[in-house]
Amino acid sequence: MRNNSLVAKTLAAVLFALMQCGIVSAQKWDNLSQTPQMGWSTWNKFQGNINEDIIKGIADALVETGLRDAGYTYLNIDDCWHGTRDENGFIQVDAKKFPNGMKALADYVHSKGLKLGIYSDCGTQTCAGMPGSLGHEYQDALQYARWEIDYLKHDWCNTENVNPIGAYSLMSNALRAAGRPIFLSMCEWGDNKPWKWAREIGNSWRIGPDIWCSFDSTKVFPTFVQYSVMDCIHKNDTLRAYARPGHWNDPDMLEVGNGMTVNEDRAHFTMWCMMASPLILGNDLRNMSKETKEILMNKALIAIDQDTLGVQGLHFCTEEGLDFWFKPLAGGDWAFAILNPTKADVTYALNWQRFNLTDEEVSGKSTSFDKVVYDVNNLWTYKKEGKTSTKDKTDRKVTVPSHDVVVYRLVKRDK
Repeated sequence: MRNNSLVAKTLAAVLFALMQCGIVSAQKWDNLSQTPQMGWSTWNKFQGNINEDIIKGIADALVETGLRDAGYTYLNIDDCWHGTRDENGFIQVDAKKFPNGMKALADYVHSKGLKLGIYSDCGTQTCAGMPGSLGHEYQDALQYARWEIDYLKHDWCNTENVNPIGAYSLMSNALRAAGRPIFLSMCEWGDNKPWKWAREIGNSWRIGPDIWCSFDSTKVFPTFVQYSVMDCIHKNDTLRAYARPGHWNDPDMLEVGNGMTVNEDRAHFTMWCMMASPLILGNDLRNMSKETKEILMNKALIAIDQDTLGVQGLHFCTEEGLDFWFKPLAGGDWAFAILNPTKADVTYALNWQRFNLTDEEVSGKSTSFDKVVYDVNNLWTYKKEGKTSTKDKTDRKVTVPSHDVVVYRLVKRDK
């Protein structure tokens, strides 16, 4: 039997040499993420209970529901797809779960006009105890390229004494050396402030712990926590300066359709779009309610998330229990959301002149409500609600239900 360590080191040296001399491209593949990634992942609904039939069924559902055409193109397999490593150290799939192999599954997913994602870990084992990539980064990257994988979520379990910048840089370099553009989603949980260093390494980075299906309750365990929707928002609203086209803050996958109320799902989805977050679905697409589908298919809000200006929304202020958010958009428009995290409906007297602001931190854009008139388009009722006023008066009263949101696209009027 060959020395696996020697094989891995030799392979790494060869790939690095090819990269250095230009035979293998070492470019930063920012074009993979000029807007936040959109797709679906196995974890929130199925966790480790996955197999080939489920993945194919979800691929079919992405097409049949219209979600693919709305932009959800990544189909990501999370933890527990792994088999063992072969005699040379190359990772294999679990043959019972995926009897036709990962390449055949990738071919099926690609035939549907979708892209296939996979999962690994910087440590010795994944969070579920499967083989991690530590010491096998170049081998794993080459295997993913052979399978024609398009996306890698790289986790952070079992990483004692591992340097995160070094570990993620190593996998990033390995992916580039393997020669196939693969989106790198870094799941470091925000432990080492990846927003400060991850832009040069990956396409997106998790900013906190795993989300769970709750609007405002934190789940606390002896050694870790799980964030609610509001926990994720509060963590992310201080990090907007680090996001930009090619590189995104990731508050974790969506829980829409997994058990919260329709109001909470609507607020959850809206705020992910306002924050220019990755939109990775986590529900069973084969059995969606009409309300869930309508939320996930809201093209006007998807356009807010995917706006080419690439600016994460600004939490401007909180008044009367309501959170007011603004997001500058390409072409001079603005997205404006009023989030109600309280347990009671709130009616607010909306005066546009209170919101004359300049986004000095990121975009330099100004709302200029004292000079510019905007048409007000409600993105959930799909109705036009008049226009803004340059006069110092109250324009309208807005009622925001508990755990819900009102969101507008403010369309700049031509002079």
